[in-house]
Amino acid sequence: MTAKISYDEVEVGTELPAQSFPVTRATLVRYAGASGDFNPIHWNEKFAVEVGLPDVIAHGMFTMAEAIRVVTDWAGDPAAVVEYGVRFTKPVVVPNDDTGALVEVSAKVAAKLDDQRVRVDLTATSAGQKVLGMSRAVVRLA
Repeated sequence: MTAKISYDEVEVGTELPAQSFPVTRATLVRYAGASGDFNPIHWNEKFAVEVGLPDVIAHGMFTMAEAIRVVTDWAGDPAAVVEYGVRFTKPVVVPNDDTGALVEVSAKVAAKLDDQRVRVDLTATSAGQKVLGMSRAVVRLA
């Protein structure tokens, strides 16, 4: 399938609607259950600190999945994303409080490619720090 956005209507520099994603300890527990990743750095504060982390951290794949939602929501079809990759630069630290953490994601069209495809570059931050680097998606448009 292809996106609902027209290739001809998109320009390099087009900004996608930014989104913020809250992450709490309960979110991490639900993700652990769905993914099968029960590494204690994602739920056990004592263990996380003992291995040198500042606190419990979000799963990298969870952070990556939340970020691409900006692109799939914009495209209108998750199957329109034909490539996606990131580098993990900083962990998303999730304190044990009622607020948790917030992952803020913005994106823009960085290049128009062949075959109705565009490259979208994403920026994901949490607590003012970039948490994903080289975050890029290739999307096939209508």
